[in-house]
Amino acid sequence: MASNKPDRKSAARKQRLAEAIEVLTALQFGPRQRNEGAAHTLLALLDLAPEKSWEEAESPLRGITPIINFIAEKYSLRYAPNTRETIRDESVKFFAEAGLLLRNPDNPNRPTNSGKTVYQVEPSALALLRTFGTLEWAHKLKAYLANVETIKREIARHRELARVPVTLPDGKTVALSPGGQNPLIKAIIEDFCPHFAPGGVVAYIGDTENKFAHLEADYLAGLGVALDSAAKMPDVIIHCTKRNWLLLIEAVTSAGPVDGKRRKELKELFAGSKAGLVFVTAFDTRRVMQSFLASIAWESEVWIAEDPAHMIHFNGDKFLGPYPDAMPS
Repeated sequence: MASNKPDRKSAARKQRLAEAIEVLTALQFGPRQRNEGAAHTLLALLDLAPEKSWEEAESPLRGITPIINFIAEKYSLRYAPNTRETIRDESVKFFAEAGLLLRNPDNPNRPTNSGKTVYQVEPSALALLRTFGTLEWAHKLKAYLANVETIKREIARHRELARVPVTLPDGKTVALSPGGQNPLIKAIIEDFCPHFAPGGVVAYIGDTENKFAHLEADYLAGLGVALDSAAKMPDVIIHCTKRNWLLLIEAVTSAGPVDGKRRKELKELFAGSKAGLVFVTAFDTRRVMQSFLASIAWESEVWIAEDPAHMIHFNGDKFLGPYPDAMPS
């Protein structure tokens, strides 16, 4: 009898995989989202081992690596680490767009590119999948499919509420993805601009979710700047019209200050500019700045959000001299 045990386990795994593919087909996913990889991904997100019934499906928070580990442990199939992107882009991403999954429900402000990103089966989808194989399945499936657009709109509404609203100098609003450096970018636009570029034009804002979250391409073209979509852009570009300066700003929370190499890259990228180039590194706090002090380039500027009315100049003797409050009376 013991010799048949591996065969029974293998048969149970194959049966559960076939059921998952049937479920994804019923949910009207395309061929690439109802293959074995997608089916295994769904089972991992349901914490559904071969020996469990569908009514025992759960909705744990799982990232891509835990999904891969679950499949290896419960279904004896180990996906290589370089398949992470395939699972994310061809399965998880589509499931989320279809309303089957929630992204970061535990922390909607988690950055788009965070390594801590997790996914969870949406509650009404979980309730449906728990009925698979029962007499309720067909009826519940029909009701779910009829309501799925409403579910997607509600998910999108909650996602929109978590976005970071940024008010431009002209009063228009740009919504950036939550978390990461975007709160600092908001501070750059709303606090830095009034102090150091009053009346300036915000020509570009980058976002991890959308590289060109805000772009005034025609305006930049008028300044002799043509942006290549493949270029490594600064986080913010502001044209100070009063002085005809183009402020190239890097928002730094964990990496990427304007060091010597980056300053050279930006000079080359904006070589055609008719406006003078000013290189700025922005930090949230002095404490964050401290770990980058040794790498900040000369002939560049540092702005700190917690002290928005002040600037630190790494500019040699350009600003050498007494300030007004230290002049002889």
